Order: sequence, then structure tokens, then C-alpha cells
Amino acid sequence: MEITKLIDEGLFDEEAQKEQFAIDVLTGLCAKPKKLSAKYFYDDAGSEIFQQITQHVDYYPTRTEFEILDAIKNDIPKVIGEEEIDIIELGAGDCHKSKLILDGFLNAGCKVNFYPIDISEQAMILLQDNIASHPNLTVHGVVAEYFDGLRLVRKKSSNKQLVLFLGSNIGNFDRVQNQGFLRRLWMSLNAGDFALLGFDLKKDVGVLTAAYNDSSELTKAFNLNLLTRINRELGGNFDIEKFQHFGVYSPILGAMESYVLATETQDVYISELKRSFHFEAFEPIHLEFSFKFLKSDIEYICQKSGFTPLEHFTDPKEYFMDSLWQVKK
Repeated sequence: MEITKLIDEGLFDEEAQKEQFAIDVLTGLCAKPKKLSAKYFYDDAGSEIFQQITQHVDYYPTRTEFEILDAIKNDIPKVIGEEEIDIIELGAGDCHKSKLILDGFLNAGCKVNFYPIDISEQAMILLQDNIASHPNLTVHGVVAEYFDGLRLVRKKSSNKQLVLFLGSNIGNFDRVQNQGFLRRLWMSLNAGDFALLGFDLKKDVGVLTAAYNDSSELTKAFNLNLLTRINRELGGNFDIEKFQHFGVYSPILGAMESYVLATETQDVYISELKRSFHFEAFEPIHLEFSFKFLKSDIEYICQKSGFTPLEHFTDPKEYFMDSLWQVKK
């Protein structure tokens, strides 16, 4: 497996990361309402807890999308109809879902050039263990931001491309941001290229609420771990016992929202910032949006961003949808 690094490690050294973390915490806790960026969930402890969440009985998205992809893996090559293809995954992680798509194309006798793109070089190293060698498969990992990685792949190849953006990652963007992201993706591809995107669908509020407030309180631990991280890395003195997790669905926004709430009036000092932050009793810190979709929402943003919808794949309960689009130019 070849790996190309487009990120200057000097920009991501420990001190630079700590400084950016501190700035983002300062900005967020000075905002009204207070907020913290969800990108800081994933330290080692947070990543481990999230893996446990994805396997929990209350959390349906991961296993449901896996079931969908397993069911359709041999159908997608027939729709695309190419003898050789570049498959590009944005935010590759461990590739346990994208491996199903690779297997479908390889089963069809297609030559596959796989380009996983992730900002984590460690993710690239780990995914090698999940992808078995095959005479028709080449793997070229790209350590980069998404669109920098896409530019590299375009320079290397003129094959048709299939971009994977799975796991309902699109739900982390609001309704304006997702169209901006998808339009930029459209601009990065050629006419006739493809994208397969995962969307968490709107459904019974009880199912949504249970998924983000699981019975084992893993989501609670995941969210409160962010405060623990601030304590450890920035010298905060958050008393974790004085904050509670709260996940709620907003039918107006069409999104799950995650918060931690102060359970009493208190002041929190962060030594790296050399200042205190005051919390009123039950004052929230907003952590994350996770937007949900109707089929009509998906078709609307598809067409508005320059794609044509080809196929929608869902599970029997219609909890989740993977949608195959083609670039129209």
C-alpha cells in the first residue's frame, strides 16, 4: 500500500494542536449560548467510547448501513458499468464499510484503484489490516484534507471515480453547509463520475432519542469525556459530576442535538486560558448537530448541488439510506 502525505506534519505538531484546541474552547465558552466543537470528541478515550456506541443495540446507524451495503455491494458495479474504477473514500477510518463496496467490484471482475483519504496517518496504517490483497486491487492512501486529496487523485488518474461519503457524515453539516460541501464535491469531479452517500433518515422520535441517549450511558460518557479532555490538556477544573448529558430531537431543525448541562451554578477555571467561565444552573453547552433526512430532502440537495440521483438503497425499516448519485455537467 502506497501512502501520500499532503499535510505538513509541522502544522499538526502537539503544541500547535493544543493552541488551536485552546482557542476553540475559548471562543466556544465565550459564545452565547456556549458551545464546543464536536471535532474534539475523538481523543483516544473518545474514539474508544464511540466504537462501543456504534455496537450498542440502541444505536442503529452503523449496523443498518452495513446491512444495506452488504445487500447492494454486487448491484452497484452493474449500475456503474465500468471495467476499471477509482474508488475514493472521504474520511476512511478503518474501511470496514467501504470494504464491502470494494468486494462488490472485485467480485464483478472490475479493476479497482482504492484511494482512502483521511487526515490521520495512523488511520491509513490501521486500515491495511482490514483490506485483503487482491490481484485487481491497488490501494493508495492519501493523508490530506478531503479536497486536497481529491485533487491529487484527479492528477493521477483519468478513470471514472466513485466517491464514498458514508456513515451519515453529511448530517454533521447544516442545510446550508451540506449544499456548499456537495457543490464543492461536484466541482472536484468530472461529468459522469459517481458518489455514494449515507443519510440517516427521519423516523420515530423514540428511536432517535434512544440512539443518542443509549441505555448503557455510553453517549453520556462520550460527551462528558470532552470536558475531561479539557481538564487534562488545558488545565481545566470541570467537575464532571456537576454536568449532565442531554440529547434531544428538534423537529423544526430536523436534527438531533447533543448538550451537556451544568447541574448547578458554578465557575470553571482553565489554566491554559488563564480565566474562569461562569455557568448558571442548567446552562447548556451545545456539542453537536446530527441532521436527519427525508427522501425528498436527499433528492433536493442532490439536484441543487449538480448531481443526478440514480438509485436509493434503504433497509426494510427505512431507518437509513445510501444514495448513488452521478455528476451532471
